[in-house]
Amino acid sequence: MAWLYALLASRPVVWLLLFVNAAGTIYGYYWYRYQLADTPPIFLPFVPDSPTASLFFLVVLVAWLFGRSAPLFEALALVTLVKYGIWAVVMNVLVWCVTGTLDWAGWMLIVSHGAMAIEGMLYARFYRFRFLHLMLAAVWTLHNDVIDYVFGMMPRYSVLADYANEIGYFTFWLSIASIAAAYQLGVRLRRQPLLPGGMSFRQASE
Repeated sequence: MAWLYALLASRPVVWLLLFVNAAGTIYGYYWYRYQLADTPPIFLPFVPDSPTASLFFLVVLVAWLFGRSAPLFEALALVTLVKYGIWAVVMNVLVWCVTGTLDWAGWMLIVSHGAMAIEGMLYARFYRFRFLHLMLAAVWTLHNDVIDYVFGMMPRYSVLADYANEIGYFTFWLSIASIAAAYQLGVRLRRQPLLPGGMSFRQASE
């Protein structure tokens, strides 16, 4: 696997991911435009789940390109990329099951959000966050679930409205699983000696 981590750590790949995720983040906020227009200001930070997850990862990528690490954003990125990546795939598969069809946008969401979850996990071995960072990310993630399913700010899938309670229950346990995965991948496993971009952690800290 050393060749894969060397490839992932190369500056051209990091720059490519930066541009791809920036485009996806912008589109994601655009996708939420109608719901955001109807959202009370106090809930605005918690509504656009997936684009905010990719925004966290953008902060991580920018930090790496400057030879630094951003541990809190790394923890937030790992948990939320995995959670919302899997969540969106499952929701669109459910739309397909309920309606018997799925348009091109639904398939695009499946592919793009599946890629979100994969990139979050692939880069976990480079993350520098500690248990405290993960706990803060866990608070954000579970608080977001409360905002979504207690205050009714969840992403709008009109054809799945009848299953809101079941989706909320699934989402809570998906959050727990994502936090557990982040602990295993980002805290327990041995980290790579190089930060993406080719700079060692010691050099980046100087």
